[in-house]
Amino acid sequence: MDCKDRNCGGVAALSSLLAGLVFGLGLIAAGMTDPMKVRAFLDLAGAWDPSLALVMGAAIAVGLPATLIARRRGRSWSGAPIEWPPSNAIDARLIGGGVLFGIGWGLAGLCPGPALVALGSGGSEAAIFVAAMLGGMALHALLDRPR
Repeated sequence: MDCKDRNCGGVAALSSLLAGLVFGLGLIAAGMTDPMKVRAFLDLAGAWDPSLALVMGAAIAVGLPATLIARRRGRSWSGAPIEWPPSNAIDARLIGGGVLFGIGWGLAGLCPGPALVALGSGGSEAAIFVAAMLGGMALHALLDRPR
């Protein structure tokens, strides 16, 4: 039975809401919405804080098996098909995007997920970051559109 044959929209929306809440609460509990904690992780020559590495390790420990199971299933729990990227090639665009992401993360001490959580709690640094992120997304959409 396909997702079109039954009402998957409500289940998918509820699943997304619950996953987002768990993700956001996890970021808050781990202190990842605090830009100073992220900067302390990146400060290898100073007062290095390794706790972010532990958070990343825990995320990989949960995410890797879940991804392997999802790849075998091909459908989400709601029945909707899972869409995987069409390519897994490592090219200049991917490397360039990773470098830009890393530079922004290092300068701001935030990345998109924690920034949105921090924005929800009224962080002014997060508001600036999210505005810049949305501007960058708009610029990318403008430059990357088919000619």
